Amino acid sequence: MSSYAAHIATVQARFDAALAATNFDSVLIYAGQPRVAFLDDNPAPFKVNPLFKYWLPVTESPKSAIFYERGQKPVLFLFQARDFWHAPVKIEPAEWQNHFELVVIDDLAQLTSKLGSKIYDAAFIGEDFAEPVASWQVQAHNPQALLDHLHFHRAIKTDWEVENLRLANELATRAHLAARDAFLAGKSELEIHHAYLAEINFRESQLPYNSIVGLNEHGAILHYDVYETKAPAESRSFLIDAGATYNGYCADITRTYAREDGFFADLVAAMDTAQQDLLTEIKPGVDYYQLHVSQHLKVAQILSDFGFVKGSAQSIYEQGFTSAFFPHGLGHFIGLQVHDVGGFLRNDRGDTFDRDPRHPFLRLLRPVEEGQVFTIEPGLYVVDQLLEAHADAKELNWDRIAELRPYGGVRIEDSIVVGAEGNNENLTRDAFAKLDA
Repeated sequence: MSSYAAHIATVQARFDAALAATNFDSVLIYAGQPRVAFLDDNPAPFKVNPLFKYWLPVTESPKSAIFYERGQKPVLFLFQARDFWHAPVKIEPAEWQNHFELVVIDDLAQLTSKLGSKIYDAAFIGEDFAEPVASWQVQAHNPQALLDHLHFHRAIKTDWEVENLRLANELATRAHLAARDAFLAGKSELEIHHAYLAEINFRESQLPYNSIVGLNEHGAILHYDVYETKAPAESRSFLIDAGATYNGYCADITRTYAREDGFFADLVAAMDTAQQDLLTEIKPGVDYYQLHVSQHLKVAQILSDFGFVKGSAQSIYEQGFTSAFFPHGLGHFIGLQVHDVGGFLRNDRGDTFDRDPRHPFLRLLRPVEEGQVFTIEPGLYVVDQLLEAHADAKELNWDRIAELRPYGGVRIEDSIVVGAEGNNENLTRDAFAKLDA
């Protein structure tokens, strides 16, 4: 059995269980359709419903839908508009077509006609902001219990999903090296961004998220995506958080570079070592929250070693200083979505973990399980807004912090596939290693 055939069998089994647990016999999964800008007729780039691409690697076919009855062969209503304004959707022959009943339509009325009364009993999953979808008389729209059941089990990736994540990382690492070279050549943020896209021949809309391309102090802006068009007089540092997609699966990689040896290069190396040390602690049964705390203690040690904050790692963490330098979560699930779902679910019945007030931005609180895929992305930045709360703290060495401010900060991010007993796969570093081979 191929990995895709095994994947489809798993997806069907998960849907069968979810439908049975929530008293539905069938589900209609709508791919979605583009939204237009306010008071305009230009649509935003189309992003497919992740539960649609969970079944098959078709990501650019708006107005398509999958109808699935428990235990039956799924039906794909593939929308191909009769439209002289736009290029038709191209669907190349592929293995997934062996697992679906394929019905090509050019009008959504053909879908409702084909389903007849079956649509009344279906649970609908997807956006329904536009007609005629908004008026479809289904049994329920996006029932939370059904979504919770599906999202909880989606956290365990199939072999086929991991293959796609692996290839997405291989694409993204190629682009990362091109961006690094553009930085070393003194290019502007926009030119670096263009180098990234050109290396993998992507349009901007094909990226899984807006790339963060920050030179110098811009590296301290966590979601910076302005892209200055002129290179700074001096490019001291470079932080890039950027990904790629393959068959709808996402890579999310961050690297930080120093132009010259010295203080900042040493800090980047120390953060890289701390991140790799944490990777050795990942194994089934460990709480992801505890990994987050462990990484904070490692960041606290760096703050002490580099003279930013006086004290032991434990005291620096306990006094809350690390949260001013490392304010975001350690990482998140990744897969069909960059911030993949289910990170707060205790079980498939929808019970959730409470967010911790000490670390409110952590997106993942579940115990680590074999087959999960998540990111590990510690950071250390000078964020003046966060440091204001500690303005009178004698433990902070403000002169030393001022030395870091022109460099922004450091973040390093890899995606990890959890194996049994800690034999994990680092999708990101393995991809970089293939390029160095």
